[in-house]
Amino acid sequence: MSTATTMVLRTEARLFTREPGSLFWMMVSPTVLLVILGLIPSFREVSEDLGGRRVIDLYVPVAVLFALIMSGLQAMPPVLAGYRERGILRRLSTTPVRPSSLLGAQIALHAAAALVSSVLVIAVGRLAFDVRLPQHLAGYALALLLAVTCGLALGAAVCAVSRTQKIATAIGSVVFFPTMFTAGVWVPVQAMPDTLQRIVQLTPYGAASQALDTAMAGGRPEWTALGVMVLWTVVLTATAARWFRWE
Repeated sequence: MSTATTMVLRTEARLFTREPGSLFWMMVSPTVLLVILGLIPSFREVSEDLGGRRVIDLYVPVAVLFALIMSGLQAMPPVLAGYRERGILRRLSTTPVRPSSLLGAQIALHAAAALVSSVLVIAVGRLAFDVRLPQHLAGYALALLLAVTCGLALGAAVCAVSRTQKIATAIGSVVFFPTMFTAGVWVPVQAMPDTLQRIVQLTPYGAASQALDTAMAGGRPEWTALGVMVLWTVVLTATAARWFRWE
């Protein structure tokens, strides 16, 4: 890593930590969501309809995906669109620091925040509600990394088609609610009717929910779910590369 890139990363990290509101929604709110749901008595009861599992068991992967949604859709696009709107990216293009260094730093920081939030959710789920840790650790790690990549690719695509910070916020909010549904925030994907499940599992977060839940239960994530995430990552990355402008 070059000195200029390291400097940009350090600067962005300092600015990143000065946004307590954004940090809360990315790193704390998913755990708060899990705790609120875990305090509902019926969510801690074993259900035969869920294969002998509890609702709270299903919501740990959902809370993990909620962290990715907040990071990729609500936090990153407005920041990058704001930099472009204020001409920061254009000015960087005339210096030894390339705009791509700033873009890379933002992606790295938001990915790190999402991963830290995911670990916190899993730890609280285990300690507070006796939710089992991922039984297929390698499969869970792979599914989580693909989900993070796909979520950030979605955020980059939103940023690419947004000329201003306000537009980025508006588009992010429009996309936010369908992704919340497909991630299972309102109804866990595993509790949806079969036909709806098959449709939802073709979306980025629906596939991620399926893969994470399978790994949590000890199975190896299906190649279909992993492939859906890879496909969406490629498509969204290509969209971002095609439409992204530095100014």
